[in-house]
Amino acid sequence: MTDFEHYYQRIRSQQKRDSLLWSLLLVALYLAAGNVAEFNLVNVWQSLPHFFDYLREIIPVLHLPLLFADGKTEGSLAYWGYRLHIQLPLIWETLQLALASTLVAVAVATVLAFFAADNTQTPPAVRFAIRSFVAFLRTMPELAWAVMFVMAFGIGAIPGFLALALHAVGSLTKLFYEAIESASDKPVRGLAACGASKLQRMRFAFWPQVKPVFLSYGFMRLEVNFRSSTILGLVGAGGIGQELMTNIKLDRFDQVSITLLLIIIVVSLLDTVSGRLRRRVVEG
Repeated sequence: MTDFEHYYQRIRSQQKRDSLLWSLLLVALYLAAGNVAEFNLVNVWQSLPHFFDYLREIIPVLHLPLLFADGKTEGSLAYWGYRLHIQLPLIWETLQLALASTLVAVAVATVLAFFAADNTQTPPAVRFAIRSFVAFLRTMPELAWAVMFVMAFGIGAIPGFLALALHAVGSLTKLFYEAIESASDKPVRGLAACGASKLQRMRFAFWPQVKPVFLSYGFMRLEVNFRSSTILGLVGAGGIGQELMTNIKLDRFDQVSITLLLIIIVVSLLDTVSGRLRRRVVEG
């Protein structure tokens, strides 16, 4: 056996030992965490049928011969969607809430990210202050922000907008400045050698490299904000979440299902549209 084969076998054996040790460590951590959290697979398995019982409760009762009857006929689509005139405007409000908060968050996070990145020659004190600030913003869950703003501003869309925007600024700034730090420094050094200012280096060296990443994260955050805004509605922060919570509290099971269906449809459309927009902007 050649020296290379000996070396290869030794490295392979070391990799296998490391993989086994790390796997055992992860299993031990998982079991320890489950013990502390009182997580029990037996209880989960025993309680699982109750989850499916609730799913069966919210499935609407539709009859094929009566499917297209009027809204007063039980078993028709119109009877199932008798609250659509309330739910569709709330879906539109939720979408506007997510879009507005995402646009503001992307704009603010883009500016902050260039000052928070290590390779943009920002003073360390400024960089540390921005990173600490955005870490605080993303540490607070959207629900906690929403509760505080509902107490301050009352029930409505403003608490939801502020909660989503603040948390999104914290999350996106971190993602953005990490993208900037991973950008190639060759264009930056080339522009610096030509006497370009700091702003010009950011505009013509960093931005073309990170723009596709920023767009991808921005579109992804739009979907996240829409889903989160439905949850914020549960605490009175506006949108379709309030309708969902009301239906759950009043045991209007058929309306729970149609509300969830509307949310799923909008999220799917957002995913499709954002993917096409991203490809159009990035690829031309």
